[in-house]
Amino acid sequence: MNSMNGAFVQGAEAYGRLLEVFIDGHWWVVGDYLENVGKCTKRLGANAYPYLYGGEMTGRLRGSSPDVSGYASPSKEIVHRFAK
Repeated sequence: MNSMNGAFVQGAEAYGRLLEVFIDGHWWVVGDYLENVGKCTKRLGANAYPYLYGGEMTGRLRGSSPDVSGYASPSKEIVHRFAK
């Protein structure tokens, strides 16, 4: 027995180390979660309001394919669409 610490002191030290690891791990997880929420919110905001983030007012979502990002073209006359 090298130290004169009793069982209570050693138990308190072990609990302190466990609590430190537990709290540090949770802060890490919560920090990562909040960082991802912030990135997602910024991406959604940039897509919804591109002029606020220095983008163009094209109305297209960032990352959309240029082949399919245009307006839809009608395939038949409007009268024929609603005729029974």
